[in-house]
Amino acid sequence: MDFLGLDIGTGGSRAVLINESGAIVASETVEHVPFASPEIGWAEQSPADWWRASAAAIRAVLKHENVNAENIGAVGLSGQMHGSVLLDKSDNVLRPALLWCDQRTSLQCREINKAIGPEKVVELVSNPAITGFTLPKLLWVRDNEPDLWANVAKVLLPKDYVRLMLSGDKASDVADSSGTLLFNVPHRKWSDEMLAAFDLDKDLMPSVFESIEITGTISKSAASVTGLRSGTAVIAGAGDNAAGAVGAGIVSRE
Repeated sequence: MDFLGLDIGTGGSRAVLINESGAIVASETVEHVPFASPEIGWAEQSPADWWRASAAAIRAVLKHENVNAENIGAVGLSGQMHGSVLLDKSDNVLRPALLWCDQRTSLQCREINKAIGPEKVVELVSNPAITGFTLPKLLWVRDNEPDLWANVAKVLLPKDYVRLMLSGDKASDVADSSGTLLFNVPHRKWSDEMLAAFDLDKDLMPSVFESIEITGTISKSAASVTGLRSGTAVIAGAGDNAAGAVGAGIVSRE
């Protein structure tokens, strides 16, 4: 049995296939369109381009000699952290995602510290309020694009948008969620205190799983686009270049 890992980076998406021994069977990377910077310090990308590149990388891996989609036991995901994918109630992307390196949110970070207190923020979510994290990005959109914000029904992290396209599930893992400033790390759940402090509905956030848990399976529509077998398990994975394929192999053997 083989296991497929997907890493949704900033510059490109990589698909890595490993066997049960952990040896790399095949690997392909497809570059993303470079991120846009409409203003100094801004960084935005199209989630649709992540999906384009991911699907193309998967198809390229499946073309390698002796690779068979029927032998893939699970798919794991990793990727860039902290980005914000904003979806409406029909799962349409409402605007380009604000990336981890976007620096427009210094005012929102000051507001978070003023409202909660810097020490209390760390106590609640195990991180300080800095510009790269997700919560300040959400507050920036709400402050500056209120008409768009009124249509936001779900917030996903970058790799988890690719998960949505693969399986239809709105889910994330504890590692990626820990970089949002909205996640209670010790209790492995969204922070009720942080959500309430900034008048954010918990329903905005995805379901959260441990990294080796199964979040869903490859859908028929994703199978037709990628060449993967419909029904293949999709693993929660982890943010920031975790070994998604290794995680897929671990959970499939347990």
